[in-house]
Amino acid sequence: MMIKPALVVMAAGMGSRYGGLKQLDPIGPNGEMMIDYSIYDALKAGFGKVIFVIKDEIEEIFRVKIGSRIERIIETAYVLQKIEDIPGIYTAPPERIKPWGTAHAVMSCRHMIDTPFAVINADDYYGPASFQVLFDFLKEVQDTDGIHQYCMAGFKLENTLTEHGHVARGICTVDSEGYLTDIHERTEIQKFGDIPKYTEDGEHWIELPAGCTVSMNAWGFTPSLFKELELGFPKFLEENRENIAKAEYYLPSVVNRLIKEGKAAVKVLPSKERWYGVTYKEDKPVVKQAISDLINKKVYKSTLWEIQYE
Repeated sequence: MMIKPALVVMAAGMGSRYGGLKQLDPIGPNGEMMIDYSIYDALKAGFGKVIFVIKDEIEEIFRVKIGSRIERIIETAYVLQKIEDIPGIYTAPPERIKPWGTAHAVMSCRHMIDTPFAVINADDYYGPASFQVLFDFLKEVQDTDGIHQYCMAGFKLENTLTEHGHVARGICTVDSEGYLTDIHERTEIQKFGDIPKYTEDGEHWIELPAGCTVSMNAWGFTPSLFKELELGFPKFLEENRENIAKAEYYLPSVVNRLIKEGKAAVKVLPSKERWYGVTYKEDKPVVKQAISDLINKKVYKSTLWEIQYE
């Protein structure tokens, strides 16, 4: 029997730029949230379990608003991303108030998963095709010859931008065989007309090439990743002593390091899907209209689940 891959949904972020708990914002005609559409697409693709990574501050409302519904549809588990979850020789500094980042979020699941798994953000829309390519890769993946076999859904930069401000994206370099060779996090990318540019100092803007591949944190991994995350976390803490209150342990950075060290091969699975997200409050009407259009095209039913919303 085929072991169905799991889906890790990172939902611990509080949405500082958006101004609230955007993971719980309804965007569908009957109260559906972004997470509902991701779970629906994942379930349709063949995923067998979902693990939500959340903060303990939002656990109760998350379980009521989302968990009580999703639990009736697919096997569901919860992992609390805790600042205190660090190696024993270290102590979480009192000034640290936010989670340690996306790599730490995934590391928090290390005791919950023993199958291949995908990772996504809770507040991004990836589209059905993205989940299908991730599932198709993960259902047969095996690490070979000591090399971890991972994958990433790759999006065109132009399909991932907002009209209402800047975004952070992992700019990717892909070789002729479709494998990721480098990923560089650009934390401030913005559209100038139809031209995407990034800045590192807030003053000088550099144009990005049209059609370049970006990461939207839609990854596929084998359980071998957990050991790598645990091994790399102490080094991250040591390297960021001077900025320990704000530094983040980023998943793309870990993947990039593993590629450079020859420990992982990451297949880029092109997705032609249009990304939608609510980075800013002004994005919400755009996302709602996009979902309405997809319903009209019969991609989704107007009532996604035959279940009442709380």
